[in-house]
Amino acid sequence: MDTLPPVGLGTMGVEDPSVVETALDVGYRHLDTAQIYENEAVVGEGLAASGVPREDVTLATKLWIDSLAPEDVAAGTRASLDRLGVESVDLLYVHRPRGGYDPEGTMAALEDVLDAGLTDAVAVSNFTPAQYEAAAAHLDAPLLANQVEFHPLFRQERLLDHAAEHDYTVVAYSPLAGGEVFEIPELQAIAEKHDTTEAAVSIAWLCQYDRVVTIPKASSREHLEANRAAADLTLDPEDVERIEGIDREVELFPE
Repeated sequence: MDTLPPVGLGTMGVEDPSVVETALDVGYRHLDTAQIYENEAVVGEGLAASGVPREDVTLATKLWIDSLAPEDVAAGTRASLDRLGVESVDLLYVHRPRGGYDPEGTMAALEDVLDAGLTDAVAVSNFTPAQYEAAAAHLDAPLLANQVEFHPLFRQERLLDHAAEHDYTVVAYSPLAGGEVFEIPELQAIAEKHDTTEAAVSIAWLCQYDRVVTIPKASSREHLEANRAAADLTLDPEDVERIEGIDREVELFPE
């Protein structure tokens, strides 16, 4: 794949295939799921029902910690493909560096999965820069992305320089901070200024970074359309400065 779309669909908690089908109808072309979400079959069903050609969609899933031991990677990957109803995914993540994860062994097993054509690319999730480098050192193929929690209340700016240095994409999950963005005075003021919503401001702020894409979850057509359109909102430099000056931190999914 070349680059990931600026806004994809995060599917944690999605239990209805019609949500995925609607997202694809709206224009989404990046679907993100995971074994631990227990909805790979739902995502696959929505994709199949959409009529959108498989090759037009970046489909990503993540191996949970019980599929990360070197001897479990291939079987875990094939199980995900079966649930998704596809022959391969475009992007396969290590969900967290825990459980059976071993940088050398797990990455060697992922290399085999790549060579077998079960995924087009591999990536990591919830990795620190040091953990990313340890993983990359044992993989001949590039690590395409690092998916991390990233929103106005948990700004992982240190990853941006690292992503530029190592040529990967930061995929920001929970961009709306679990709904907290609607209660942030700074975002409320910026949203009023631009006649938009706090959600749009948060997504636009993430999208203004060169190496960041985001995967908000939404269920209704209205919110799916609004989230995707937010990538086109241009924030003023003072808006960005104001967001980055928020003196409050909330991490929803600590390691």
